[in-house]
Formats: sequence, structure tokens, C-alpha cells
Amino acid sequence: MWAGSPGRARRAGQRWHHGAVPRSGTRTTREEQSRTRSVLREAAIILVSALVLSWLLKTFVVQAFFIPTPSMADTLVKGDRVVVSRLVPDVVDVRRGDVVVFKDPGGWLPPPVPQEQNALQEAATEALTFVGLLAQDSGEHLIKRVVGTPGDHVVCCDAEGRVSVNGEPIDETYIKDGSVPSQDPFDRTVPDDMLFVMGDNRQHSSDSRYTTGNPGGGYVPMDDVVGTAFVKVWPLSRAQILRNPGDVFTDVPSP
Repeated sequence: MWAGSPGRARRAGQRWHHGAVPRSGTRTTREEQSRTRSVLREAAIILVSALVLSWLLKTFVVQAFFIPTPSMADTLVKGDRVVVSRLVPDVVDVRRGDVVVFKDPGGWLPPPVPQEQNALQEAATEALTFVGLLAQDSGEHLIKRVVGTPGDHVVCCDAEGRVSVNGEPIDETYIKDGSVPSQDPFDRTVPDDMLFVMGDNRQHSSDSRYTTGNPGGGYVPMDDVVGTAFVKVWPLSRAQILRNPGDVFTDVPSP
């Protein structure tokens, strides 16, 4: 009896040592692997969701743009980054005073200067721009202020050098200090589905005044409008909400 008891104890111990412990360790390893796969799967879902959301926002709601010229100074200066609402003009109407981004109607911009990038940089730039995480370069776009909407009669200049819209002179508080409303006179009636635009830095802006010989006759087709700039986001020292100066056009009658 005594000789057999240790044997049974050893056999029992062997079963515990060689059976239960490995099963517990295997179970732990499998649980850790399962948790790791779960974490990686959740991270991938979050990343893909963020990219899709960013793309949707860029496509249908907002988009970032880089300001490459001083034509809108001092409201916007070269190097500023702005965010544009793409709800305009499909959901929200364009208003006089809005700062709009639009595709080149044809001949407003000089031919683009190619920039050297290696394949990796080019792919990264395209990917980030595609999802809206990198500011869209303005190589194919312009940004100006709307002064005349469809049907408006826009004239410059009256005896005080001001622009008039539908016979009402306006005091353009947004133009660059030292600029005048226009060095050259003009008398234009905006066609249907078109906009008459000018830069705030009037003496350094190629706009509706000087593009009459190009497609569209110097007007911007409504279909070419990407959206309205509503905030400056970079540099941080210049971050600011861009508000429509509605008081400038308060007394302008309908066309």
C-alpha cells in the first residue's frame, strides 16, 4: 500500500505537470493572439474610416487650399491656407462679398511650372491631397471676391472713384490699404449663371476686369465655383474666420 501510494502520487503529479499546465499556457497564448488580431483589426477599421470620412468631407463639405499669390492681400497673403465650404453654390447661394475658389475658366492662369518630386514624394502628395489632409495647390484654381452676381450691373468708377453695383456706390472696406477700387474703368452686366470677381489687392490682381478676351468673357461660370473660403487655418498667427462683409452691399438693390 505504501509503496503504491507514492507511485500514484507521482503519476497524479505527472498528469498535472504534463497535462494541465500546457493546456493553460496554450489557452493564454491563443487569447493573446486573438486580442492582438482584434486590436489590429480595430485599428485598421478606424484608419480606413478616418480616410473615408476625410475623403467624403473633402468631396462634399470642405476642402483646404493654398494661397500662391498676393492678389487677395491683405485679406489673404501668399502662403496662407484656407478651408473652403463646398456647400456653395449647390446648397447655399453665392453672395456679393463672398471669397470664392473657382477653377480657371480658361486663360486666367499662366501655364503651371513643373516641380521636381521623386516617385515616393509624388505618391504621398497625391494620397494626402486626395483625402484632403494636404492643402490643395491652387495651380488649377483661383480665389477672388464676388462683386457682381447674375444680372448685376457693375460699374467703375464714380466721381469718388468707387465701384457701383446696380447704381449704388459701395465703400469696399476689404480692399488692400493703398489700393484704389480700379485704375481702369469698366461697365459690365453679369450674365445668367456667371459671377463678376475681383481681387482685394486691386492693382495686383488679374480678374474679371482684365480677362474679357478669355473663355467666359471675364466672368466666372457658376459651375466652376468650388466653394466659399470661410476660415484661415495656417499660419496659426493669421488664423481667422472669414466673414462676408454684408454691410458693404446692404443698400445695393436687386438687378
